Order: sequence, then structure tokens, then C-alpha cells
Amino acid sequence: MARSGSARAKGRDTNERGVTLLEMLVVVILISLVAGISFPSISSGLDSIRLASAANSVVSFLDSALNRAERRQQVVEVTIDPKANALVARSTEVSFERQLQMPDGILIAAVLPRLEIDDLEVNSAPRRFYLYPGGSVPGFGIELATRKGTQRIVRVDPITGVPQIQKVPTGGSQ
Repeated sequence: MARSGSARAKGRDTNERGVTLLEMLVVVILISLVAGISFPSISSGLDSIRLASAANSVVSFLDSALNRAERRQQVVEVTIDPKANALVARSTEVSFERQLQMPDGILIAAVLPRLEIDDLEVNSAPRRFYLYPGGSVPGFGIELATRKGTQRIVRVDPITGVPQIQKVPTGGSQ
């Protein structure tokens, strides 16, 4: 006991516990490594969720335009604007106009079918499709993409008139 008493007298307590600067540095480095390794996969997962959500929103938007044309017996114009990254639906009813803006990180990469002209200005111009009550539905599609290149295509089937989502295989669009 005399020994521990003399250690306290000198200002050193053998029962003191703490973390050294070196130990703290090792812990911070390990946490940084784990965060750095997991960030790309988390970021990629969030992009996939955003893309799936945007594709579902486009399907709902087109469904509502198709339903309006059939149920209200009104011509509906669907405008797809890649520059504004938005879709707009208008009908012959003056008060009806709906707009769908794509969320951050999701781009309208192309409107399908692509035009034969290779001019980028022409291909990024707004395209209009008309939905006639009782008429056949035009076969068109919207190619959505993330900044990392993941893509989905929302197509309106001209036979059934139902919008469907297609995954694009890695390596390009269809």
C-alpha cells in the first residue's frame, strides 16, 4: 500500500484510464476507411431508388393522361421536354394542365422513337404526342438516366396502351 500511496503523491494514479492520441488516431482512420469504402455503394443504391421512383412517376403520369383521354373523351397532348427535364399534359379543357418535373439526379436522356436526324439540337427539342379518345395510342417512350449512366425506359405499348418500365442492360440504350 505504501507503494500506491507514493505513486499518488507523485501525481500518477495507477487506476487512471484514458485514450492516447495514437489510439484515437487509429480509430478515426478505421472509421474513415469504412465510410470511404461504403459511400459509393450507398450512393449507387440511392441513385437506383431515385431512378425507380422517377420511372414509376412517369408511368403514373402517362396513365393519368391516357385515362383522361378515354374517360373524359378529350384530346390530351403530352409534351416531353428533355432540356427542361419535364413532362407536361394538356387537354382541350382550359383548366387542365399537369406537369411532372424529374427529381435531381435523373435526366430525360432521350425521347423514343429517336428522330432520324443526327442533330443534337433537334433531338433535345420538346416532342409532342397526342392521345385521342377512342383512337390508337402512339407508341412512344422516355429514356431516363442517372448521372452515372444507369437507365430505364418507360414505353407506352401501342397495342394495349399501357405504360411499362424496361431496364436497359449495361452498355447502352435500346
